[in-house]
Amino acid sequence: MDEQLVKKRQGRRLRLPGWSKILIAVVLTLAVSTTGWCLLLGRNGIALVEGWLLARFAFVDPQADLGEAAHQALNGLVDGLGDRWSYYLEGEDYVQTQQRRANHYVGIGVTVDPQQREEGLLVLSVTEGGPAQQAGVVAGDVITAVDGESIAGEGREQGSQRITGEEGTQVELTLLGEDGASRTVTCTRAALQTPSAAGELLEGEIGYLQLTNFYSGAADSFREEVAALLEQGARGLILDLRNNPGGYINELTSILDYLLPEGPVFQHNPRWGAATVYQSDADCVALPVVTLVNANTYSAAELLAAELKEFQDSPVVGERTSGKGYSQITFSLSNGGGLGLSTATYCTGQGNSLIGVGIVPDVELERSETEDNQLQVAIELLLEEVE
Repeated sequence: MDEQLVKKRQGRRLRLPGWSKILIAVVLTLAVSTTGWCLLLGRNGIALVEGWLLARFAFVDPQADLGEAAHQALNGLVDGLGDRWSYYLEGEDYVQTQQRRANHYVGIGVTVDPQQREEGLLVLSVTEGGPAQQAGVVAGDVITAVDGESIAGEGREQGSQRITGEEGTQVELTLLGEDGASRTVTCTRAALQTPSAAGELLEGEIGYLQLTNFYSGAADSFREEVAALLEQGARGLILDLRNNPGGYINELTSILDYLLPEGPVFQHNPRWGAATVYQSDADCVALPVVTLVNANTYSAAELLAAELKEFQDSPVVGERTSGKGYSQITFSLSNGGGLGLSTATYCTGQGNSLIGVGIVPDVELERSETEDNQLQVAIELLLEEVE
């Protein structure tokens, strides 16, 4: 008898929290609708908060995955902005992105493009001495499966995440080579510090320098490679910016200052605050330069090619660039993710914007599947400059 009474009382108490949660949701909804919040968030911002509170306290399923709902809402918020350059990163993606931008990360040492091939991830470049190179992965391979599971089609979106993992662990990759043959390799994930620049002296005393990004340390890496090429007797420089995703403004302006004589080299126009015009000083490396670009030359990379063209009429060879003219700030969020928003526009020192236009090369041609014809044209142009 006492046990039954307790159960009845417990049942009555269990029914109360449902109503109290709805009551809490209503009270909190009213709280966020006060004048101060209205001024700060606006009606639509308050509606987002209201929606979250109602889902948190009034939705019928208390086990609903509100974390996933929040991720989708943040992705939807970014999509609704209509800006291809803004983005939302969930926790692990955000951490990996921060590591990559520091040119330090745990992985296998590949740069991939998830868009070009339906079969999987196209390998654009392979880090010298990294696990992927040691396993025999080369640029042009397509990663079609990870640990035996296909990443073709929609699976490409999660392909990069499945390749990454803890240092010392192994990952099996199925590769489709440019010859059409399939093979499987095993890579051991490692902590990688990747220099942004790599140089080589070609015949005719031509310095070739590939710059892969403008992330942390890129300017120092660039200067070291150029100095090494000059010591070897380089008379001119081919600057390969193909597949370069861009990076940080301070790395870009440092490289511009290193290459160019005195004058304005970059303009930055934020939504809030005054515009900034970056100046180069008179001290510079006086070298003729030819730049290589393609459709995957973004942001700081295409701005560098544009500024070299504008400042000293340096020829550009390759394919039309992406036409990005917005800079982003990545804001850390309380859920461990990051929200990258376009917060400013930028242009060349003379005020020329690349938005939606990009760079149309002086010599426009696609790269051959059998040889690097773009590089050969750049060599010919540079030899004309130095002779």
